Amino acid sequence: MDVLLLVSGNDDPEKRKQQHANVIDAARVAGVGKVVYTSIIGPVQDSNFSPIVKSNRHTEEYLKNSGLTWSIGRNGIYLEPDLEYLDHYRKDGKITNSAGDGRCAYTTRAELADAYARILTEDQHNGQIYNLTGPAITQYELADLMNEVFDTHLHYEPMSVEAYRQQRINELGDFMGTVIAGIYQGIRNGDMDGALRLSKSHG
Repeated sequence: MDVLLLVSGNDDPEKRKQQHANVIDAARVAGVGKVVYTSIIGPVQDSNFSPIVKSNRHTEEYLKNSGLTWSIGRNGIYLEPDLEYLDHYRKDGKITNSAGDGRCAYTTRAELADAYARILTEDQHNGQIYNLTGPAITQYELADLMNEVFDTHLHYEPMSVEAYRQQRINELGDFMGTVIAGIYQGIRNGDMDGALRLSKSHG
């Protein structure tokens, strides 16, 4: 195998660190030439989402220090879950979450597939870290775009961070509910706007 795409795991953030390290170690032993890692945008700071960001940064550093050729993509927030939730939004007549006026740099899985195909196969991306996002928009703008594309009549109604967190936990369980609430808290705090489109490691 010449090139390997390491997609970040879905386990507890602390467990992911060792799981990802195991893959990188195995790639090195097997003589893989290049590893590309799917990370995530966002700063490391205290929030409900920070353990996931921290575990991704840990893997980034482990990969950069592995001796392997590497590239890293930091994915934006996927747009598809909002589209899959469209019938629910349509029924309620609104989008509700705790993002407030924050801006989110969404991306789509199809766009990411194209980006990673290029990163995997083109050597000029070696040693690069990319923020793979689209233009940053507010939830108000998201509602307007959905209305335009799907002929809906939605508006955005902000919630408090704690109220939304409890709503997500009630529907999705403690772990996933906290993660989803943390994403929207990050949007509210300006952490998901996709700033710094491209950076190159000097480590």
